[in-house]
Amino acid sequence: MKNWKTFVRVFTALFALISVVGLAACASAPASAEFKFGKIDIPGKDGALCGAPIYIAYDQGFFAEEGFDVNLISADAETRKIGLNNGTIPMVNGDFQFFPSIEEGVNVSVVDGLHNGCIKFIVKKGSPIKTAEDLRGKRIAVDEIGGTPHQVASVWVEKAGISAQASDNEVEFVVYSDGNLEIEALKNDDVDVAALWDPLGSVYTSGEHADEYEVLFDLSTDPTFAGKYCCFLYASNKVIEENPERVSALLRAYHKAQEWIAENPDEAVNIISDKKYSDIEDKALAAELVKSYAYPSAGAHAANTQDVGADVAYFATELYNIGYLKTAPEDFVKTAYFKVDLELGK
Repeated sequence: MKNWKTFVRVFTALFALISVVGLAACASAPASAEFKFGKIDIPGKDGALCGAPIYIAYDQGFFAEEGFDVNLISADAETRKIGLNNGTIPMVNGDFQFFPSIEEGVNVSVVDGLHNGCIKFIVKKGSPIKTAEDLRGKRIAVDEIGGTPHQVASVWVEKAGISAQASDNEVEFVVYSDGNLEIEALKNDDVDVAALWDPLGSVYTSGEHADEYEVLFDLSTDPTFAGKYCCFLYASNKVIEENPERVSALLRAYHKAQEWIAENPDEAVNIISDKKYSDIEDKALAAELVKSYAYPSAGAHAANTQDVGADVAYFATELYNIGYLKTAPEDFVKTAYFKVDLELGK
C-alpha cells in the first residue's frame, strides 16, 4: 500500500509538471502562429471617420482572412513615415500630403485609392465669403502648414488667381492644433474660414449649428476635386520589394472592407460607433458622410472605374503648379505609384 501511495504521489507530481510545461509552451507560442503573414501594426486608432476601411477590415475579419494578425496602433504622420521607410509598418492610409515626403526620399509608394472627399471649409452663416475669389486678404484656419486642408485650400485659392505663398501676403493660414479650436477661432472672428476634416465640418453646419455656420467648400463636390481619390493607400517600398505577396494580401483585405462599406454604410457606422473606433454622436450624419466618400464596390474594383494612377498624376500636377512639388508630374508618378498584382499569393 505504501508503494502504491508513493506511485500515486509521483504520478500526480509528474502530471502537474507536464501540464505546467505544456501550458508554458502554449503561452510562449507566437499569437500569430496561425496567420500566414504573422503579426503587423496598422495605424488605426486616430478615430477619423475616413479610417472606416481599417476598422471594418479589423472587425469583420478581413485582415485575418488574408493571413494577418493585426495590431491597431496610434501613429502620427512622422511615425508613419518612419515605419513605412523601414518596413515595420507595411501600409497606411493617407492623402496627397504624403507626396512631398515621397519627393524628399521617404521609401513609400501609392498602391491604391481609399475614398473620395473628407474635408470641408466652413464660414459663419451669412458671411460675405461665397467663392475662392473672396478669400483674398482673408485668414484660413488649418491644422498644420503642409497638411491636407492647407494644401487643398492652397490649390483652391491659386486656381482663383490668389497666391497661397506666405511671402505674397494674399491669404493667411493660421494653425490650430485641434479642429474645435478652429471653430472657436471662427466664432470669435480670429479667422474668416475654418478648413476642417470630417465629421466636424458637417457637424457644425447641420442640426443645432445650422443657423451658425455654413459650408463654403466641400472636397467631395467641388469641381477641382470631385470624383477623385483624396485619400490613398501607401505601402512601404521595402515590403513591396522583399515580400510582394504580403502587400497583395493586405490590399485584398482593404478591398473587401471598402466593398463591405459600399454595400452596408449604415451598418458600418453602427459598428464604428458602437465599438468606439470613432466618436460618432450623429449616426445618420456619419452614414451620409460615408456614402459621400464613394467607397468602391466589388463591381467598381472589377471594372477599375477609378484610375488611381491618373488621380496621383492630377494632384501631383496641382501641387507642382503651386510650388509644393518640384518634380515634373509625369516623372513623379513613375516613382510614386506602384500597381499591385492582386493575384499574388492567392
